[in-house]
Amino acid sequence: MERTRTPDVVTSSSLVLHQYELGCLSQLSYLIGDRSSAQAVVVDPRRDIAEYLADAEAEGLTITWIIETHFHADFLSGHLELAEATGATIIYGEGPPTEFSSRRVANGETIDLGAIQLEFRATPGHTPESISIVVTDTTTSDEPVAVLTGDTLFIGDVGRPDLLASVGVTADELANSLYASLHNQLMTLPDSTVVLPAHGAGSACGKNLSVELSSTIGEQRRTNYALADMSRERFVAVVTEGQPSAPEYFAFNAMLNRSDRDLLDEHRPPALTLDEVLTAQTSGAAVIDTRDAVAFAAGHLRGAINVGLDGRFAEYVGSVVTPDTPIVIISSPGTDAEAQMRLGRIGFDNVVGHLANAEEELSHRPDLVGRGSRLTHGELADRQRTFGDLQLVDVRNAGEVAGGMLDGARHIPLAELRRRLTELNEAEPVVVYCAGGYRSSIAASLLRSAGFTDVSDVLGGYGACQTA
Repeated sequence: MERTRTPDVVTSSSLVLHQYELGCLSQLSYLIGDRSSAQAVVVDPRRDIAEYLADAEAEGLTITWIIETHFHADFLSGHLELAEATGATIIYGEGPPTEFSSRRVANGETIDLGAIQLEFRATPGHTPESISIVVTDTTTSDEPVAVLTGDTLFIGDVGRPDLLASVGVTADELANSLYASLHNQLMTLPDSTVVLPAHGAGSACGKNLSVELSSTIGEQRRTNYALADMSRERFVAVVTEGQPSAPEYFAFNAMLNRSDRDLLDEHRPPALTLDEVLTAQTSGAAVIDTRDAVAFAAGHLRGAINVGLDGRFAEYVGSVVTPDTPIVIISSPGTDAEAQMRLGRIGFDNVVGHLANAEEELSHRPDLVGRGSRLTHGELADRQRTFGDLQLVDVRNAGEVAGGMLDGARHIPLAELRRRLTELNEAEPVVVYCAGGYRSSIAASLLRSAGFTDVSDVLGGYGACQTA
């Protein structure tokens, strides 16, 4: 079993508080338990729940509550899987109804696990129903020891107020709510209160998240740019500008997290022959090659899209493939199950199989093999001089391009590329680049799969060009 638990930052004889980091989605979840009563809650669980169950058993705890800080957009939460396994009650803040049984908690409501008390605070802003959870160990103090802030307050940032999870509510309205939640609900806590957010660096739920996974209210009051002394109007402007483009699957996950859906299937995807893969591809399946960009460029099945398993795999598959598209996985030996699990974490349960022995099978069918063109900075400069109609595309996010772009480039973030393909001319050469080369390989392969014939990406991306 993959272990994702981080070192405990809050400990006492009564309190169990474990944090779990899912690095590929920058997602954080929590197990909170009371040793005196042997009761526990899990907060913002992922769909593969074995680690929570194992740790609760090891601590002698029974999971009685599952708390969701909000309707997540960036991953499909595991509340249904955990409720099925434990019989625990699912809790949300006050907001839209769910298709499954759940309990709603109001601002100021509490749950006593025994010596450990959980207070719910309504903290809308990232979404209307967002809540934070104040944890108090009554055996040591009447003051809280920690607060689980969901996507309201991150380390170094705050939750973005412009995601599609909040359909019908404007970004300005939510940003105003966020300002009130921060100052009236969270900043009223003691400076010593440990801050435990739902995401870390890399998440598209904010723009400036720290690599640190915990902090304190006092430290955030001093260092978080969004908590600096500013007017409400200035705050709204600051937190809404420069946000990264949200992957297309976010809206799908936000709705699915309210739905009564199928549980996660952890069986390994079936092995397919090359002919079966070709049939699936012809019928509309997306072939996702999970090898690194170097291996993919050296040779791959024509029409495959390269999303390396060594990066933010699920997020970027969700950016270039629609949720209803069947998926075939091509991967290094023994990694197909991991790829399927990662896709399951964003609700992409439509993996129809994987190509076993891909390199061997393709070696017998060279007519099916494509290769990727990857340019150095010097080769890019030569092509720009040679081809007057060269289309140079920067697929980085808005905050990244604010620091500069290559001359002549147009900006189309990777998360928007699939729906903006018509802005590019298939008949003219295209070169794409990102920060380091991971996203540009995805973008170039997406363009080729869509019918573009002369596509290259830049080795080392913008960073290498700047160094050169």
